[in-house]
Formats: sequence, structure tokens, C-alpha cells
Amino acid sequence: MPHTPFPPAHHRSAEVPEEGARLTVWVRGTVQGVGFRWFTRARALEIGELAGFASNLSDGRVQVVAEGARGRCEKLLAWLRSGDTPGRVAGVTEIWDTPRGGYEGFDIR
Repeated sequence: MPHTPFPPAHHRSAEVPEEGARLTVWVRGTVQGVGFRWFTRARALEIGELAGFASNLSDGRVQVVAEGARGRCEKLLAWLRSGDTPGRVAGVTEIWDTPRGGYEGFDIR
């Protein structure tokens, strides 16, 4: 039997495009005045193909909104929870939604 470079169709994994998501996160703790938003932006750019922003809130929290493939958003969320962030994270609350669009790149607000 001759060698074929491609496996039979029943052995090939179908590449299914990853579902888009919108992740909104509120991070509390000592997260303002420590470069948290800038590091969050850098991490989002490192993960790639995420759009959104990081913003200081008047109550001392940082809000992060990211849109992109769900797996990429999950990587950002895991980093926000990792303890490997600037400052001291006391808690992270997130909600998931469908993407709304309207963002270009990842901004600091």
C-alpha cells in the first residue's frame, strides 16, 4: 500500500474556529498606582489578538475588558488571578458575554 502524506478523513481533526468572547473583569486590592494597567496591556498584547482596555475605577479597582477568542481571554484571566501581577490582587470578579466590537488594540484608560 503506497504511503499517503495525509491521514484518512476520519483521522483528521477538524479545525473549528474558536468562539469569540467578551470578558469583563474587576480586580480589587492594591492595583492602582503600581503599573497594573500597563502590565495588563502588555500581557494582552503578548497573548495577541485581544482588543479592549484597562481602566482605573474611582473605588480603587481596575476594570479590564477584553474581546477575542475565548481561549485568549481565558489566558488573560488566568494571569490576572496568578499573583504574578504588579501590586497585590485581593480578588477578581469576571463576567462573560458575546463580543460587541468597537475596540482597536488594547488601551489604557
